[in-house]
Amino acid sequence: MTTKQTAAKTLTAGQRAYEAKRAAKAGMTLEKWLDTKQREQQAEERAKLKAAAAAKPPKKPGLFARLIERAHRPLGASTATARTPPR
Repeated sequence: MTTKQTAAKTLTAGQRAYEAKRAAKAGMTLEKWLDTKQREQQAEERAKLKAAAAAKPPKKPGLFARLIERAHRPLGASTATARTPPR
């Protein structure tokens, strides 16, 4: 069975009648209405996942990235750290 058929089969008689009324009001068949509704739900889920992925904080640089960054700094800049004030 496809997902359209399983979605149509899982509806109760009352739900099926309600969705049929909504489909008729939109000028669609019940199957087309359910298919459209399912696509919209999947698009919303993808949008939520995309928003969640974009909201993640940036990853802290690893050991080698920090070492390379430190190697690129001038020698005088590497002596002053957050713990010791510059001389």
